[in-house]
Amino acid sequence: MDIGEILTVGNELLRMKAEPVNRIGPEYVTLAAKMIEAMHEGKGVGLAGPQIGLMKRIFVIHAEGDTPRVFINPSIIETSQDMVKYEEGCLSVPGIWAEVIRPSAIRIQAWNEKGRPFTLDAGGLLSRIIQHEYDHLEGVLFIDRLSESKRNRILARLEKRKKA
Repeated sequence: MDIGEILTVGNELLRMKAEPVNRIGPEYVTLAAKMIEAMHEGKGVGLAGPQIGLMKRIFVIHAEGDTPRVFINPSIIETSQDMVKYEEGCLSVPGIWAEVIRPSAIRIQAWNEKGRPFTLDAGGLLSRIIQHEYDHLEGVLFIDRLSESKRNRILARLEKRKKA
């Protein structure tokens, strides 16, 4: 399975909900490795299927100080009441950073690239990256979590950049 370019805001695939993976075969080991490589090349900390035009529920992450992780058919089953603000960026919204409020911790269930189920309790940056990538599977970009005025300013800036 080849990985093309990382899609950017304006591509309609980024706004679509990803489909579940029906069978996790050996090709997912290769796909996950390619996704991790593309994420590192883009200097990102996460990459979801829809960002590469793959409309499947898969994402990879690599938080500093952690090993790369693969999440297939993930479900966030619990979120903390405590909310925190943190600056986020995205490979699909290049050059834009904004503070986003999210739960400080989550519990997620998923399968890895070898088809093994797992549950993970995550806090801090790990939790934030997982929530950001999970949003991509739902067709949501981090800019959607900003006020309408902030989002419109960002979209106008991106449009201006495209024309330049």
